[in-house]
Amino acid sequence: MFFAPIENPLFYAAAIPAVLLMGVSKSGFGSGFGSLAVPIMALACTVPTAAAIFMPILLVMDLMGLVVFRKHFDLSVLRFLLPLGLMGTVLGTLTFHYLSAPAVSGIVGALTLIFLAQRLLLPKLSGSAPWPKPVGAVLAMMSGFTSFVAHAGGPPISAYIMGMRLQPMKYAATLAVFFFAINLSKWGPYAYLGLLNWENFHTSLVLMPLVPVGVMIGVRIAGRIQMAHFYRMIEVGMLLTGLKLLSEWRFV
Repeated sequence: MFFAPIENPLFYAAAIPAVLLMGVSKSGFGSGFGSLAVPIMALACTVPTAAAIFMPILLVMDLMGLVVFRKHFDLSVLRFLLPLGLMGTVLGTLTFHYLSAPAVSGIVGALTLIFLAQRLLLPKLSGSAPWPKPVGAVLAMMSGFTSFVAHAGGPPISAYIMGMRLQPMKYAATLAVFFFAINLSKWGPYAYLGLLNWENFHTSLVLMPLVPVGVMIGVRIAGRIQMAHFYRMIEVGMLLTGLKLLSEWRFV
């Protein structure tokens, strides 16, 4: 049976900027802006529907990111963080029916603002040195978990990687590889949990032409922006993300 894509114009008023924003985040600003995409799209549909629609879109974006950044990622960082992030997706699968997406969104939003405040208000503690590895382990697992629930895994993992002060291209490439693996691991659980259907898939195809537009905008920014401006943009993205996700806080 043929299932048509979503036809509500109001949905696309939210979905188009959301997809473009996700594309930009995949190309250099994954710390914050990408986590706004699902909440923006969810203004016109449910959070699970928005998350399901983004699955094929994320796959294409991740593949484009791998092509663009394949020579720039930090392998040592990925060896440490990626297994922990995958453990987070397992945790998300096991607890999916027990935690509402709004509750998780609110928790992620609060933690994002805490991370940002720590870096802005306590610069001596933040400095240029990375946080201890146990903190990175917790944040990597949290990233995998929140990515599974609401595609909002950027802020936790970026809060840790920011302390390494990687060059913009290496920063973007490391996140691109990390989230390619995380997002790929979600396909089986999403199908098992009944989050994927043909209507959502066809809607994804309608939005797919926006993918290269968003990615290339981000690539051009990441390749030209100075490091100071780059991290300032990250901080702005974290602030917007934290406030938006915090506004979604519900425990029911």
